[in-house]
Amino acid sequence: MPFGTTSGRSPMTKAERNDQFDVEALRKRLSEMKPADERESPGEINPYARQIAEQFREGTHSPAIVIGQLRLFEFVSQFLIGLAAFLIWPGDGSETLAARAGMAAIAAALGVLALQLADTYSIPALRTRVRLLPRIFGAWTAAFSGTEVIFSFFRDLPWAQLNLHLLWFLLAALFLLGSRFLAAQGIRSWARNGIMERRAVIVGGGEPAKDLIRMLELQADNDIRICGIFDDRGEKRSPVMVAGYPKLGTVAELVEFVRLTRIDMLIISLPLSAEDRILQLLKKLWVLPVDIRLAAHANRLRFRPRAYSHIGSVPMLDIFRKPIRDWDSVAKRGFDLFFATLALLLLWPVMVVTAIAIKLTSKGPVFFMQKRHGFNNEVINVFKFRSMYTNMSDYNAKTVVTKGDPRVTPVGRIIRKSSIDELPQLFNVLKGDLSLVGPRPHAVLAQTKDRAWGDIVEGYFARHRVKPGVTGWAQINGWRGEIDNDDKIKFRTAYDLYYIENWSLWFDLKILFLTPIRLLNTENAY
Repeated sequence: MPFGTTSGRSPMTKAERNDQFDVEALRKRLSEMKPADERESPGEINPYARQIAEQFREGTHSPAIVIGQLRLFEFVSQFLIGLAAFLIWPGDGSETLAARAGMAAIAAALGVLALQLADTYSIPALRTRVRLLPRIFGAWTAAFSGTEVIFSFFRDLPWAQLNLHLLWFLLAALFLLGSRFLAAQGIRSWARNGIMERRAVIVGGGEPAKDLIRMLELQADNDIRICGIFDDRGEKRSPVMVAGYPKLGTVAELVEFVRLTRIDMLIISLPLSAEDRILQLLKKLWVLPVDIRLAAHANRLRFRPRAYSHIGSVPMLDIFRKPIRDWDSVAKRGFDLFFATLALLLLWPVMVVTAIAIKLTSKGPVFFMQKRHGFNNEVINVFKFRSMYTNMSDYNAKTVVTKGDPRVTPVGRIIRKSSIDELPQLFNVLKGDLSLVGPRPHAVLAQTKDRAWGDIVEGYFARHRVKPGVTGWAQINGWRGEIDNDDKIKFRTAYDLYYIENWSLWFDLKILFLTPIRLLNTENAY
């Protein structure tokens, strides 16, 4: 990693980073680059920023996911130890396997609860190898004692059986302490190697950014890696190097930089008094699937404590939060895999008949592949049944399909009306490019009357903050088919953004089960 601060590692000093980044060389490099508005594409980033972006393409482990997995592991392991102790040392036979299973489940659940109340499920706590072990032992002791008290109300255990319970307690305690020690070693290693960290970009340079970086570096358990600084201002007000970190470009370039990387958050280092400038930044940045926070450490105006989130002790105001994050994303992926597999098991005869009909009635392949925008504006290949004559297929979708379009085959008219042509996208769902429910993926060059949809609708690309879907809220509300005027794409985008802001598994389930019913309305499908 070229620069940044990460937990488990002492941050580089300013002098060390300046050795790594020759300020004069960096200044010369940036000055030789074309201004953003003179490049081939407005969002194109400079080669230096692209070089840095390459180092952050791979994702990291989410701390929330790691902590959740550890809770599950500790519950299951404590439950299994309770059962294993009984099977190896059954005692005098007065205790049944079912009774021990019940006790083990309650002890494991109380253990996880006690460890939570003891504040041992946080990244700083998990990184501690020895200091918190007495607290962990005390939490397990309290949980096990509570279990014994609960079951003492139902039956008396003979002394020999109580001795076996003591053995169970000691084995479980030793395993818990040992696994926590090893977990601390693993998390420290992940932190050193950049596997588990939160990556941040500072928006805005100068002294405010310098003060913010210094405060972040002083946090003992900081898990933030600063990946660079972006600012629209010139070098007089925003130097090319701030506290040892390079300025990588303008805010317009930042949008493309985030789309090339796996960045977790943007931190705006501007005072609340710069309201107009903050609003201008947010209009450009809210389309990105990241947390956007406003550094509040230097603001004199104070809000209620609940209004702040914190990085260590540095207060932040949350402006936007990444939608469908952490365990929500795991739940949605499980939802997609289950229902996509079920749909394939039910619909495979329809798909086979469709493939045969396409092959027998027109020359060319059965499937049609088109490049479309996916999550975070990435380009993905979406599968469909071919509905056009091969020599007339529009792979770029620059020309929308209209009623009576001569490019569409007779079989194509049927499968487009019924949306059967979309069924191969179930394979995209299994692959992970699409979700079952989400904003529909649009072709990369899709447009209306020679105007790209991103130019028609402000915030159009905010649709890409989540994975696109096979079906969506806009589609079941009648916004499917041809887009021949500006209002249609505006309404579609509005419904898509409503879905993103109000997502839940129940919402997905509602859309999924309404889809077959709403498909009966084929008025706009051709």
